[in-house]
Amino acid sequence: MRTTLKIIVTFFSYMLTTACSSENPNMQSSTPPPAINNSSLELPTQSGTINYLALGDSYTIGQSVCTTCRFPEQLKQSLRNINLQNNFSLEIIAQTGWTTNDLISAIESKNPTTKYDLVTLLIGVNNQYQRKNFSLYEKEFPELVTKAISLAKGDKTNVIVISIPDYAYTPFGQSYGNPATISTEIDRYNAFAKSYCESNGILFLNITDISRQGLNNTSLVANDGLHPSESAYHLFTERLLPKAVAVLKN
Repeated sequence: MRTTLKIIVTFFSYMLTTACSSENPNMQSSTPPPAINNSSLELPTQSGTINYLALGDSYTIGQSVCTTCRFPEQLKQSLRNINLQNNFSLEIIAQTGWTTNDLISAIESKNPTTKYDLVTLLIGVNNQYQRKNFSLYEKEFPELVTKAISLAKGDKTNVIVISIPDYAYTPFGQSYGNPATISTEIDRYNAFAKSYCESNGILFLNITDISRQGLNNTSLVANDGLHPSESAYHLFTERLLPKAVAVLKN
């Protein structure tokens, strides 16, 4: 979660302050997952560059995995593999530790253009982790969705909201507080986001169940014992890819 907290878990040989960099000695190194089967997917050739914006926190920037291992990069490459004639541009506005308020401030500061053909939004875990009042998420999540829509050429069908992974199913989550409480609170955040999206005709994609395999399948957890691994992001991307293709074919 927030790297500035400098939390050290003494009975694990890792720190939460690992940086997302290819130079990071603690970064997970593993055999890349197999290519995603996209044989049933089609994406017409576009005359211009297809622009993708990913908004979020550590789960979007890819804390503790390589730059190309995070799900936005995997999604961009998977989309390109469907039709090699297309050109893709990816911009990421995300940072480990960001709450909804932090992301709102970052978007306002960067003031990106409203040119994006696809926008993904994954935010909220740090509101829960930092014990922010839930009413803050109830207020700021809709604001972020509105911002995402405006950046997606004002078209809500160009936006995909992704559910919050459950860090209770990691070594860190098992040692931090009450794992059952973490899961219950993550469920509350996701239920609100899903309800808001469904009420407003916005695509909501659940990937939380994948993260909840982390204790039984340790390959889904990065070497820091907390964040998703490249393999986990691969599974996120498998689920996200057909939805993204449908968005881009609109």
